[in-house]
Amino acid sequence: MSDNPLKPYELTKEQALELLRQMWEVRMFEETVYDLLGRNLIKGASHLYAGEEAVAVGAISTLRDDDLITSTHRGHGHCHARGASLARTEEARQEHYNKMMAELCGRATGYCLGRGGSMHIADVEKGNLGATGIVGGNIPVATGAGLALRLRTTSSPPASGGGRGGVVLCFFGDGASNTGNFHESLNMAALWSLPVIYIVENNLYGMSVPIQKAAAKLDIADRACAYGIPGEVVDGMDVLAVRQAVGKAVERARRGEGPSLIECQTYRWYGHSRSDPREYRTKQEEAAWKERDPIPNFAARLVEAGIATHEEIDAIQRKVEQEIKQATEFALNSPTPPVEELELYVYAPFKWTEADVARERELRERCRKGGPGTRKIRYWQAIQEALREEMHRDPNVFVMGEDVGLYGGAYGATRGLFSEFGPERVRDTPISEATIGGAAVGAAMCGLRPVAEIMYVDFTPLAMDQIANQGAKNRYMFGGKTVVPMVIRTEGGAGRCIAAHHSQSLEVLWVHFPGIYVVMPSTPFDAKGLLKAAIRDDNPVMFIEHKMLYGVEGYVPEEDYIIPFGVADVKREGSDVTVITYSRMVHRALEAAERLGEEGISVEVIDLRTLKPLDMEAIARSVKKTGRVVGVTEAYKTGSFISELATCIQEELFDWLDAPVVRVCAADVPVPMSEPLEDAAVPNVNAVIAGIRKALA
Repeated sequence: MSDNPLKPYELTKEQALELLRQMWEVRMFEETVYDLLGRNLIKGASHLYAGEEAVAVGAISTLRDDDLITSTHRGHGHCHARGASLARTEEARQEHYNKMMAELCGRATGYCLGRGGSMHIADVEKGNLGATGIVGGNIPVATGAGLALRLRTTSSPPASGGGRGGVVLCFFGDGASNTGNFHESLNMAALWSLPVIYIVENNLYGMSVPIQKAAAKLDIADRACAYGIPGEVVDGMDVLAVRQAVGKAVERARRGEGPSLIECQTYRWYGHSRSDPREYRTKQEEAAWKERDPIPNFAARLVEAGIATHEEIDAIQRKVEQEIKQATEFALNSPTPPVEELELYVYAPFKWTEADVARERELRERCRKGGPGTRKIRYWQAIQEALREEMHRDPNVFVMGEDVGLYGGAYGATRGLFSEFGPERVRDTPISEATIGGAAVGAAMCGLRPVAEIMYVDFTPLAMDQIANQGAKNRYMFGGKTVVPMVIRTEGGAGRCIAAHHSQSLEVLWVHFPGIYVVMPSTPFDAKGLLKAAIRDDNPVMFIEHKMLYGVEGYVPEEDYIIPFGVADVKREGSDVTVITYSRMVHRALEAAERLGEEGISVEVIDLRTLKPLDMEAIARSVKKTGRVVGVTEAYKTGSFISELATCIQEELFDWLDAPVVRVCAADVPVPMSEPLEDAAVPNVNAVIAGIRKALA
């Protein structure tokens, strides 16, 4: 009998056999998936984890029930290991298998109700925050989850959904380590001492390109020194070595000592996907790695040391074979999701009632007249007050972004919050738009309500993957089993002669994505009430302010109030023509209407306030009254939101139109710096008047 290989790891026989069983479960699951893909019973892409089992099983065996993981497009192993580690009975274990296989088969009984499939499998309720089809897309999300855990340890009471001292395991491949998400996230996590263990599954290839052609330095763990955190290379084919390395990092994180980077050197048995012929690998290379197969080698170690018998090992295999067979039968016999439910779970349920709408209407009229119980403030103060009041109301609300702390934000909208709430809840971030967006996603999925500022809307495309592909889609992809209550505050528009990279109006980019709301207030009343509503909403919200409105004054109520989304405001009544607009252009439209009123032309001005959800009922009432429509926007004409709106009007209200919809938009040129050119590029009052005259001609 050899020396006990478990003794250095303080493992019992039962724990060792559990590790072996889980690795067999992953392997047999993947072999079955490979077969089902070949028979076209599983559709779409599926990236198999076979060969890498020791990494997921070894790493996840170190976790507590309240810990979290994020995963990759090759995420079946992570999902299985996490679910199996939480299954307390054989029935729960079988249910876990069933849901996994059903999800891959696109069935209604799957973890994500068939909406996520192989690349997006998640079990959010059990701390698996999900896989992503975007390489490296989960790394900022894990960082945000770590931030949520960190804030829980410093708040009282902690946010719901987890305990103190929790950690996050973030799994990703060697290819992801070359993305900006990797570097931005490790920097932020190290800076804030977040409890995240970043686990690189280095299987030597991205899709087909070997790591030698993709990385200047082959040991990815060596990069940890750039961020002042531990980095370690471990044999990813040895489940005990992985468990030991990750366990050490987990304990370090629990003590509040911050993140670690662990590189597990491993190998995938199959290609990138089933259709991959693996021509970039040699048979000799594959054979050499298969001699290091983590499953039979670990089983042999247990038998050789007298810890387990061949019969016990064989019994585990037979049991797993039966479980996977049952899961496959369950999945193939399960129904597909009903097409009638196609649009379910895109958004979390609307919170606002008709009573809320009626109350807001009464407050709006009172503020329009500056009546009792109101006061006049500036637009930037409205933003600041909304943030302050919501942070007092809900300890889960926090602010983060570039220069939002002591500096008070690029336009002063967060000034004073840092001194009042401190650096934990008003967080200055590195210049890392992608990780700001992704960290907001992760924190929101863990029960917090982040308000993340991206200084200019021009910079939001840098965070588009995180906000649009993760934040906006996660609820739907994960079968409605999560909410992502986050706000991205940003500002746009021209007017300060700062040229094309700081002056655009890019709201249409964000309107395009399902799962995210878009808000663009024009007055202090709207800014305060809409921002408070955005913070309380359970969906991602892109909240776009205008740089030229921060000094605008207006009345707000003394009392607490919110403005329900999807409720437009008729800023001026009229009967001859309807002008539909938002943000700064509301003020120009009102000035144009005032001047035309002197000529006897009655112009109705509708301020949309929220572009999504859109108040088509208010638009319809006005169009049916006037028969003529002018849409005004500061955005480029081609592909603008007003172009989309014109199509909606003509599809739904064509019979009431007396003339085509007129678009008044910015010129299709990058916003120039020179003041005369900038003025010419953006609609002014005369351009709005010309558009109205055209509609009336």
